[in-house]
Amino acid sequence: MSFNIVQKIDDRVEIRNVLLSVFDKTGLDALVSGLLSACPHVRFYSTGGTYKAVQALLGADAAKRLVSVSDYTGQPEMQGGLVKTLDFKIYLGLLGETYNAAHQADLQRTGAVAFDMVVANLYPFKQVIAQAGVSPEQARTNIDIGGPCMIRAAAKNYIRVASVTDAADYPALIAEAGAHGGSLSFATRLALMKKAFAHTAAYDAAIAAHFAPLDAAQTGAAYSLPCPA
Repeated sequence: MSFNIVQKIDDRVEIRNVLLSVFDKTGLDALVSGLLSACPHVRFYSTGGTYKAVQALLGADAAKRLVSVSDYTGQPEMQGGLVKTLDFKIYLGLLGETYNAAHQADLQRTGAVAFDMVVANLYPFKQVIAQAGVSPEQARTNIDIGGPCMIRAAAKNYIRVASVTDAADYPALIAEAGAHGGSLSFATRLALMKKAFAHTAAYDAAIAAHFAPLDAAQTGAAYSLPCPA
């Protein structure tokens, strides 16, 4: 397998397509309204509860500014929301490189869009395991899969995509975009990438640390295991 070595990138990338999936919706209203004001061509793609929240914020504008990920991918969500964004069209849009002709052909062939920003935060694993008496199953079900994948893909492609994981960054991003025709700089995307990988690394470390001392008997007690043959 050969790896792509990118040599040409753009400093400023206009925010047109935003993939939104947030468990903690703090600041979401300000982010959506701010991006609408700062980025004249912005469109939001979202799932589940985030989709409903953004739909309510947009009101009548939702018809032209908001797309359900299920409608975009052509696939319904898996029961329990276990699979929503793990789709080829999503990751084409996250990992595609601007000046790679093959990537651009793939986007055109599939009808995929290039995502310029991902806004995501994760299931509250640390908060759940901090509760007294939490079971291994309660911990397991609060392990986020799609969120870290999106964050990591966007962060890897910082040469084009902004990976936003901290609501505290929303005001500065909106201000920068508003001052520069709806675009963010390479320096901003690089800074966001560093925070994104630190965020997912800490999340994975918390999962590993929680399960490390649990043996099969302790973990299996949460389930009805079949009797040994």
